Amino acid sequence: MVEVTKEGNTVLFNVKGLHKLWAFKSQLQIPLSHIKNIRQDPEILKGWWKGFRMPGTHVPGLIAAGTFLQDGKRIFWDVHHAENALIIELEHDEYNELIIEVENPAAVMELLSPARA
Repeated sequence: MVEVTKEGNTVLFNVKGLHKLWAFKSQLQIPLSHIKNIRQDPEILKGWWKGFRMPGTHVPGLIAAGTFLQDGKRIFWDVHHAENALIIELEHDEYNELIIEVENPAAVMELLSPARA
């Protein structure tokens, strides 16, 4: 699970608990201006193929965590419960997308909405 907070023009994505171990990462700092879109999309989460792990952990049907390369995109995953997952599209950043599980998807979408920037 990832905790999302905003500090000025920077968004902090803090990976919580054992997910740090599985994702090989404890925190991401992304400028708010790099966030292009945020949405929920259950179709993306259904497939078993997440891409090539670079590094990461993937047990199909259980967890996807870490950096994955898929279709020429670098994607950070941290999802255990798909119903709480968000897809965050980025531009001008190390990652093309973040696919993360959060405690309250609606609250995070509101926090990161363009009207709040």
